[in-house]
Amino acid sequence: MALDPRTRIGHVHLTVSDLDRALSFYRDVLGFEVTARYGRDAVFVSAGGYHHHIGLNTWAGRGAPRPPAGTTGLYHLAILFPDRAALAATVRRVIDNIPLEGASDHGVSEAIYLRDPDGNGIELYRDRPESDGRAVRMAASRCTRGHSIFRRCSLRERCDGPLRVAAGAAARS
Repeated sequence: MALDPRTRIGHVHLTVSDLDRALSFYRDVLGFEVTARYGRDAVFVSAGGYHHHIGLNTWAGRGAPRPPAGTTGLYHLAILFPDRAALAATVRRVIDNIPLEGASDHGVSEAIYLRDPDGNGIELYRDRPESDGRAVRMAASRCTRGHSIFRRCSLRERCDGPLRVAAGAAARS
């Protein structure tokens, strides 16, 4: 049985080791607004007045180290911006404070990748409108180095050029 197509992910809760440090990142760097705070243990943040998009808590992690690389867990959470201007405004704040890990042009979207202070992966992205001729079928998309769009390219690889598209789909330059 399939889920109702109107179903959405409403929010994510992240265990963090230092609540104030995490709050500084999500509020001051990314720009989320605090909607509720529960003492020293938890804070909820959102955009646009929603009760919370992200819950930050120390219930199981106050002072805990980052999980080691190569273990299971959250790969990243993706924050969808309404348009390229809104994405760019946040990226300008981020690059002054946080090292970027990568960027990708997925054809249907553009994304920037980074980590929060606890090592959680963050994707900042915007979808291209369907009317944009560059919004090609995802399954056929490749970056200029030939990587599948499902492989995130690091900034050092400079995969920011035109997409190459498999036979049968329209290419863009």
